[in-house]
Amino acid sequence: MQINQYGEKASFEETNVDKPNLQSGQVLVKIAASSINTVDTMIRSMGSDLPFAPATPAILGMDFAGTIEAVADDVTTYKIGDEVYGCAGGLGDLQGTLADYIAADIRLIARKAGTISMKEAAALPLVGITAYEGLKRAAIKSGQTVLVHGGSGGVGHVAVQLAKYFEATVFATGGGAKQLERIKSYGATAINYKEESVEDYVNKYTAGAGFDLVYDTVGSENLLKSFEAATLNGQVATTVSLCELDLSTAHFKGLSLHVVFMLIPMIHNFNKSQHGEILAKLTEIIELGHLKPLLDDENFKLTDVSAAYDRLESGNAIGKVVVEN
Repeated sequence: MQINQYGEKASFEETNVDKPNLQSGQVLVKIAASSINTVDTMIRSMGSDLPFAPATPAILGMDFAGTIEAVADDVTTYKIGDEVYGCAGGLGDLQGTLADYIAADIRLIARKAGTISMKEAAALPLVGITAYEGLKRAAIKSGQTVLVHGGSGGVGHVAVQLAKYFEATVFATGGGAKQLERIKSYGATAINYKEESVEDYVNKYTAGAGFDLVYDTVGSENLLKSFEAATLNGQVATTVSLCELDLSTAHFKGLSLHVVFMLIPMIHNFNKSQHGEILAKLTEIIELGHLKPLLDDENFKLTDVSAAYDRLESGNAIGKVVVEN
């Protein structure tokens, strides 16, 4: 599915292109499913305003799950028939995943967990890597109190489950009944941010001390709430910091701020193997029963991808939006 020009609500067109040729360190994957992320919708609408957007005509999409059909001569860690998942395209000159095939860098993929479907696996790479990286960079430890802002969102629902896996006491914010129930289903304490102020829930759950680690998946001005909610010398991780803020609270509380931008390895060809290693760890956590992706109720085929993008942008999706081949 190819996009010929960028712009708000720009449409995708079904197009025949050549099957990708394998380069060193790549495998050819027959794609079964691909998920839509917020950054994908940003690329569709903003295009060349983003330095990492592919030149048009372009095949977008970053996340995928599928089956290996061929391997490059120098690849020994994977074989034909292996089921894999990853975030490996849709940026710069990297062909995206809204297609039948992708030539994927083996450093950016891992074997799919056998306990989940292709559709579920395709939902995880970008948000899973982001959630894992943020918690690890903020040095999560067993026994800590962790607050996740946006605990039912794409990154948030994974961060909540991973924080539980790391044996933290987990709290998460949400704004509606479905969001709050989802947070509770992961074993976390749900906080309705529409009804409770930061001061209220800090006093209620931490006796006024603040949370050891705050993972903010909402970002922008919500970061000020994260600073307010964190304990002295606490850790704050964020995925959305494209804003100007007064850092006075962070300064006087001695906070450490970790900005997570998981596209760096693909954009800058930097430390790509870290993504494969994280995905392999996520596979292990999934198979142990500690992580399950949340999928939106709406179903989309690859040829419906324009509608899938619209669904994510509408704000009505609960869980990840996935297209199936």
